[in-house]
Parts: sequence; C-alpha cells; structure tokens
Amino acid sequence: MSKKVGFVIVNYNDSEETIKLINNIKDYKSIDKIVIVDNNSSDDSFDVLKKYKSNKIDVIKNTNRHYSSGLNMGAKYLIKELGDCAIIFSNSDIEIKEDKDITKLVNDIKDDVVVVGPTINEHGTINRGWKLPTVNHEILNNLILVSRSYRKKLLYSDDYYKGDITEVDVVSGCFFLVDSKFLEEVDYFDENTFLYYEEQILSSKVKKHNKKEIVDNKVTIKHNHSVTIDKSVKRVNKHKILKASQRYFCKNYLHANAFQMFLLHLTDKIFLVTLYIRCVFKV
Repeated sequence: MSKKVGFVIVNYNDSEETIKLINNIKDYKSIDKIVIVDNNSSDDSFDVLKKYKSNKIDVIKNTNRHYSSGLNMGAKYLIKELGDCAIIFSNSDIEIKEDKDITKLVNDIKDDVVVVGPTINEHGTINRGWKLPTVNHEILNNLILVSRSYRKKLLYSDDYYKGDITEVDVVSGCFFLVDSKFLEEVDYFDENTFLYYEEQILSSKVKKHNKKEIVDNKVTIKHNHSVTIDKSVKRVNKHKILKASQRYFCKNYLHANAFQMFLLHLTDKIFLVTLYIRCVFKV
C-alpha cells in the first residue's frame, strides 16, 4: 500500500459512538492520521473528544453544521497533513473488523477508480451500491404507495456482485474512500445540502469526469444504521432536510426542468398528506 491513509469522522452530538470507533481503529497501522470534525455539537462532544487528541488523532471544530462542510474540513486538513492520500469518510456508528480490511480498500484505488466502498452489514441486511436515480425515479420515490418498488429498481441484483470488485454508480455514504487528487479536482463535496444526497452528488461528479466507483465484495464492515442521524435530527426536520437535498440534487445535477421540479414539490405534499391519513386512521 503506497498511499498514505487519512480517516475522517464527522461528529454531531454523538461522542459515545465516535469514541467507540476511535478505539476500534486507533491502533490500525494502515491509517496514518485520524481527524475528528465536531460539527458544532450542542452538547459537550467537542470537549469530550479533545481528550483523545494524540500524535495520530486530531480533533477540530466546524462552526458550519452542514455535513458536507464537515467532510470538506476533514479532507482539507488531511491533505495538508499527508499530501496525496486516500481519504476514508466514516459515520460514527461503524465497526471495522480488521486492519487489513482498510489496506484492501485502499489498494482498490487505481487511475480510473477514485471511490471505493465495502460491503456493508446493516443489522443483517447487506448494503452495497445502487444506480444513480433519474428525476422520474425521485418523483416516484415521493409517492408512498409506490416508493418501495421504485427504490428496489435502483438496486443491483445479488448476481451482479461477482468477483472481488464490482463497479456501481453510487456507494453508501456511511463508509467510503476517495482519492484525494480526485476530490481536489472536483472541488470537494457540494456544501449546498445540509444533509443527505452526498453520495448521489459525488457519483454525478465521478461520472462527469469519466471515473469509476466500485464495491469491494471481499471486505465487509458493520453499520449500526441510523444511530447517528436519529440521535441528532428530529423526524419531521429529517424529512424536510431530505427533500430539500433531493430538490437541490435534481435541479443542479440531474438538470430537472420546471415541470419536474413542480412534480417533486407536489408528490412530496401528497406523501405527507397520505402519511398523515394513515397515521390518523391507522390504515
């Protein structure tokens, strides 16, 4: 493994999970530097996490709570410290089994492969990658009665994942690697979304530059799904944030027209009304 490896953890009011991850990876020889970006937590996370600062671990504060801003702050910090490197972006609620798993993922980065994800175990469900959606997919995803079937259409079949690695459109944002030179080339993550759709936006940039994203079928990490977000974002606000990111992605990266944008707004309203009726009448 020739590239140096940096590890970014963005924390918001979740120091307990972040500490678990730190203890999981702090002795891994494959990782040269770990940076914890506290996204202006409203609790005592920053002070708690500062106690873990060492020669290998740095803790910095981001006053902008946008998730992509935290990713960018961590990436820029590592590039300044390490130069050309592989950067791992990870949720706090991640478990990595072995040091050698990191090495395998970093070695997957090639000239044309700039984003690498592992196979992800989420409470027994396997999550790998998915296809980049169209605007029409996003519109139909807003309809509660058909959204599940259309989400399934974006998944690759199990048979698709053959061999050691598989090319996909999008890898999961809970844990993935990016080549630092590519990240600089595409001007990092788009900070116009508060949360969500980072993966789809990155995929759009990868495709635009004729590069590839892959999943390593031989490496599996565990994700305690939704622990981080559910602790820090209330359910109603989470939906609003999700749909704001959806509309931004569709307009700026899928180039949705005015009518499609209208349909995105309309179907979201229909979703909320349908959900309210089902809750009230228990249907």
